[in-house]
Amino acid sequence: MVLPAVLRRSVIRRSFPSSAAPGGESLHFSIFCERKSTFALSNATETVSEQKNEKGSNRWFTLPPFTATVNGSALGNRIMNGGAQAEAETSTTAITALKWVFRCCPELPRSLVQKLFRLRKVRRGSSMIENSECNLEARDQLKRVAANDILNIGDKLCLPISVQVFPTERAPDCCNKEEKKFIHSLVLYKDPAILAINKPPGLPVQGGIGVKRSLDELAASCLSYDYSEPPRLVHRLDRDSSGILIMGRTSTSTSVLHSIFREKTLGASKHANHVDREKKILQKRYWALVIGSPRRTKGLITAPLVKMVLDDGRSEQIMVVDNAESMPFQHAITTYKVIKTHHGYTWLELCPLTGRKHQLRVHCAEVLGTPIVGDYKYGWQAHRNWKPFPHNSHKNQGKKQSLPFGLDFESGSIAENNPRLHLHCKHLTLPDVSCALHNDSLDHDCSRLERLELDAPLPSYMQRSWDIINN
Repeated sequence: MVLPAVLRRSVIRRSFPSSAAPGGESLHFSIFCERKSTFALSNATETVSEQKNEKGSNRWFTLPPFTATVNGSALGNRIMNGGAQAEAETSTTAITALKWVFRCCPELPRSLVQKLFRLRKVRRGSSMIENSECNLEARDQLKRVAANDILNIGDKLCLPISVQVFPTERAPDCCNKEEKKFIHSLVLYKDPAILAINKPPGLPVQGGIGVKRSLDELAASCLSYDYSEPPRLVHRLDRDSSGILIMGRTSTSTSVLHSIFREKTLGASKHANHVDREKKILQKRYWALVIGSPRRTKGLITAPLVKMVLDDGRSEQIMVVDNAESMPFQHAITTYKVIKTHHGYTWLELCPLTGRKHQLRVHCAEVLGTPIVGDYKYGWQAHRNWKPFPHNSHKNQGKKQSLPFGLDFESGSIAENNPRLHLHCKHLTLPDVSCALHNDSLDHDCSRLERLELDAPLPSYMQRSWDIINN
């Protein structure tokens, strides 16, 4: 294949530096960026490699040798099972060549890495290769490797040398200085494994149709710190709810946390009457202000839920099902206790033992008969004749604080015409995943892991409602 004229000129200028060398190099990289899918992988790779080889240089870039990685799912299961390990579980996890390249070179575009494998330009060498780079004579000893091939301990993957000069493709910075400062102010706790955020009400956790800014996108842009990979979501909170949200800082810690949250739900579903141990290992405690008061001051709700599709698929709603055998359902278990009751309102502490969509909102509205204040989806009847709580402290207030992303923490208390959702994840108890990973995973006694105790303050409008009720 003959290179276009502009590309030939860019290669020639880079090969013969002169007094105008800086200009020639700039042209080379400019064309390189514009033609990256073809230039990096076809003739340009061969041209640059051949020119370098004439000077005795190398044509391969070698990744670090593959080492055993922690099986995050197995470790999470062991933590939730009190240290016991299932026979089928292993302490390490297999990894494909494609995933190892992604892990070692997170700055490379995924499309480029996938194309390298499609064109069979990735080679595998064993641990006998001593140097960090493979020389030209070792080329015949390297074998082509496919994206889904499983690596053995000590294997080294060799990529074309052109990836060393490939321009880093970074995600565009989507936040200004004030927005970054705000996102950093949400961090409650950070260690090598996890990141805990006090999610603000009104900010969606994930992107989707009609969502301009989401917390996972903002965290990837602002909260990676010195890590090459962005934090990842472990669980979800509704857009209008607030409180503690856990994210994994690495792929391994995220896998461990996913397993812990998943095992908690599965364990509670199978053993609804024996949930004390699971509560101690992982516990989420929400505060909610509800309309009315439950018959009992505390109790256990074990009402299964089903998802109903409405409006020809344009919306959906979660409902409690009476006859669980008649349709597919999900076990949903919640414990509750009354914190304070006053003037027809009740503050509840809710502990979901399973993680189902809208679980707390549906259990409060349909089982307890006390819908959460501001929940117009499941408590619309209770809000039809809503009247603000008579209170004078909100008159003559000063100018409201302006927050990024159009957020508002001030308005929405029970003293206003349109109260916001009063549901907040206030406290969370979590195993010290960082310690488990630091102690080499499954060889460590996970039953003795310390617990992390996290607490998130109420948003301003909920704090105001709390003050109103208490006064």
